[in-house]
Amino acid sequence: MELTTYKNYEIVVIENNSDEKETFDYYKELVKNEKIKILNFNKKTILDFVGENKLKNSVKETAEINKESNKEFNYSELINFGVKNVNGDFILQLNNDTKLLTPDWLELMIGYAQNKEIGVVGARLYYEDKTIQHAGIIVGLSGIAGNMLVNLPYGKHAYFGREAATRNVVAVTGACLLCRKELYEEVGFMDEDKFKVAFNDVDFCLKILEKGYRNVYNPYSELIHYESKSRGYEYTKEQEERFNKESENFKLKWKKYIDYDPYYNINFSRKTCNYDINID
Repeated sequence: MELTTYKNYEIVVIENNSDEKETFDYYKELVKNEKIKILNFNKKTILDFVGENKLKNSVKETAEINKESNKEFNYSELINFGVKNVNGDFILQLNNDTKLLTPDWLELMIGYAQNKEIGVVGARLYYEDKTIQHAGIIVGLSGIAGNMLVNLPYGKHAYFGREAATRNVVAVTGACLLCRKELYEEVGFMDEDKFKVAFNDVDFCLKILEKGYRNVYNPYSELIHYESKSRGYEYTKEQEERFNKESENFKLKWKKYIDYDPYYNINFSRKTCNYDINID
């Protein structure tokens, strides 16, 4: 809100299983701005912060409901819930562990997204040390899918300056993804069954690609993404099993793109993300 130069937007926070007082104190400050609303995923309502008594009851009730909720984390379901409860024509999926670097980012992304030939638009994301985390996605990388140019140092150019070239890609990461709301409806939203946590963004992008739209990587919208800072990494046996299942789901559904990504030359290696020549 302090940096973004484009002003015609609303911020919708999806509240999912928080139970710490500090979180709700933060929400109380946030909703003083009329641009922001908090959606309680477990209750499927707007979290009511109007009036001191309502605030106390709302926070207490939400925290208690969240503590009792044993529902597994389902990113796709959270996003779909949010999309169905916003008013705008454009949807920006933005993870809560990101930091904005370029104030005109929304203008640059919407400029492409409003083109009826374009499906999703993604951004250039960095790790905290400013090496690249995401510059578009290659389907087929390491047998499934992966981000391009990972760990490229800030200010360094890759093959033909690909990190700085606005271009079509098969997919972009859901950590920062913009598209028209109507496209969610057209492709049946994000898949809440087969891709609850992993590959839901790539699956969503490919569904849009299959409809004849083109997906765009825009390197001039830049953010830092503190990856998995909120939820942590997939370490438990249950998380590993779910990841493996979703990986298999992706391989079965999108084999043709795993075999051939139309925006990644077949002469480049699929074992690395740096446009290395394929010598196999």
